[in-house]
Amino acid sequence: MGSIQLRRNFSRNILIRMILLFAVIAALMVWKFEFINDVYFRDQLTSTGLIINGTIVGLFTIGILRMITIFLHYASEENALLLFLRNLREGESDPLKRIHKRAIIANRFRTMQGLHKANCPINHGSLASTLVASESTRNSLPKFINNILILTGVFGTIVSLSIALIGASDLLETSINVGGMGMVVHGMSTALSTTITAIVCFIFFGYFHLKLSDVQTNLISGIEQVTVNELIPRFQVQTDSALYEFTGLVRSLQKLVSQMSNSQEAFENIEKRLLDSLENVEEKNEALHNDLSEIKHVLKLGFRLHEDD
Repeated sequence: MGSIQLRRNFSRNILIRMILLFAVIAALMVWKFEFINDVYFRDQLTSTGLIINGTIVGLFTIGILRMITIFLHYASEENALLLFLRNLREGESDPLKRIHKRAIIANRFRTMQGLHKANCPINHGSLASTLVASESTRNSLPKFINNILILTGVFGTIVSLSIALIGASDLLETSINVGGMGMVVHGMSTALSTTITAIVCFIFFGYFHLKLSDVQTNLISGIEQVTVNELIPRFQVQTDSALYEFTGLVRSLQKLVSQMSNSQEAFENIEKRLLDSLENVEEKNEALHNDLSEIKHVLKLGFRLHEDD
């Protein structure tokens, strides 16, 4: 890819990492099934823990599914960017060949092409800001879930402690109250389970939310590098580039003038040689004429002819 700094298959690698972590967590859950059963399901006096934990897991699942779709989208965008760059390097007549028309790099190419045809200046800063703003909206749901995920655990802890306090108040009313003691234990158990669920989900979700930002940054950086290195030189004439081309034109004219001067000298030499050749021919013609005259005179004398004959 030359000077373009783009991590290939970055989104796909993050998805593979996510699958592997899910497999590890599933294996741990199977291994520690008895502990999970004791904390989450056994001897639950109310459904409060199940509701809160289910809410946490539900939010976590929605966020993970949304991030998976975004990762898949960015994986296709990375492939489109690499294919576009390959088409440019191979000199394809249509750089968008085999690229989806809604791809980011396809939209960028068509935008710059349209501005160039309309003789409008290309503001790369505005294009980059627009792309960042547009892509940031994709992360709104994962960002929201990432911010409230830990708060759901705190909410579950507060509710569970409230249940425990209710049980403690019932316990204080009478010294023998099995139900009150059970509510205390149930409340503390629910607080523990909701806290564990929220922390585990938040750590897992927060890690891949950061990786989602890295993937987005990697893609946008690659698009902007392709824009600067490949597209702007094609569609925008800048002052520096125009001066450089004009300087090159002046140098070419200097070379042309030098060649013309050399050609003129060569023509002068040829002309001089032609003049010398003509002088030599004239001298030879004159000598030949003299020789012919002398021969004629000798013949007349030999045949005793008059000079006028």
